[in-house]
Amino acid sequence: MTGSPSIPLSVLDLSPVWAGSTPAQALRETLDLARAVEELGYHRYWLTEHHNAPGVASSSPPVLIGQIAAVTRSIRVGAGGVMLPNHPPLVVAEQFGTLEALHPGRIDLGLGRAPGTDPATAQALRRNAGPMAAEEFPQQLVELSQYFAPPGDREPARISAVPAAGNAPAMWLLGSSPSSARLAAALGLPFAYAYHFNAQLAVPALRVYREEFRPSGLLDRPHSIVAAFVIAAPTDEEALRLAGPIRLATAMSMRDPRQTEYRTTGEANVHRFTEGERRLVDGHLGRQFIGGPDSLAPRLEELLTDTGADELMAMTVIEDYSARVASYEILRDLTADLKLLAHRKAAQGAL
Repeated sequence: MTGSPSIPLSVLDLSPVWAGSTPAQALRETLDLARAVEELGYHRYWLTEHHNAPGVASSSPPVLIGQIAAVTRSIRVGAGGVMLPNHPPLVVAEQFGTLEALHPGRIDLGLGRAPGTDPATAQALRRNAGPMAAEEFPQQLVELSQYFAPPGDREPARISAVPAAGNAPAMWLLGSSPSSARLAAALGLPFAYAYHFNAQLAVPALRVYREEFRPSGLLDRPHSIVAAFVIAAPTDEEALRLAGPIRLATAMSMRDPRQTEYRTTGEANVHRFTEGERRLVDGHLGRQFIGGPDSLAPRLEELLTDTGADELMAMTVIEDYSARVASYEILRDLTADLKLLAHRKAAQGAL
């Protein structure tokens, strides 16, 4: 199967670090993968933000975004996302204003309210011992957006985020619950739902987003992404083999929530899961998308139909780099054959 995807497809990359490898190698593979998926016709390439996680090299999305944008031509590049509680809005505005000024029309700024790390590391990042109050995140969003407003569109400010003013990236709100969806709707922002984190609430959250959406100066109608784990291979059996490391990493999180380096495929597939580990893995990954084209196609169509999402974003954690690229190619080809007529509008008018 070949062809163009019927809906915009994108990548969420955490730059996984494999046992026996290094973070530097993971970052080099991220640059290579961004170029590869651009050639496949993918629409966006987003980086995660994780700290104190030896298995994840993506700790500084703005730095990586600049590197990827410089070695690609047209794919949108962004953060999926910047965990706003970790950063002063002024700093985020300066960083992303710089990126947008250098790569106009290609930068996405996805914003999340979780710290993306453990409490001790969050305290080290924020230099603040107390937890973030519930009302602070919306206030931070408002402050951040004000820095991007062109000078003529706002009152003179004591602080200017140079070069953010007039160089606003596309802002997205990230979330995994109806409350995040409700905030995105109230602010009139596009919304990216973390299905890979909380599959169970995807349908109600995205329904809330659509029903409560209020048009804004940024967006006149709701627009959403659903982000999921996808491991595609020629057969179901091969996909399950390639998924060994992410299955083992999920099981290991029972013992240590701080992700160590991902084990190799060989190591992962000889691991003997306890009954408790197996229940955890099956419960978390059972709703994700691991398989061959024949089994994945109807499930992906069901996901997009049920959620009403306008775009699909895939996180693909595979040790072998060539198999990782092949997974994205299979996904591209099988979505070209899906009869997702209700979603073709997104391919014509994607943000």
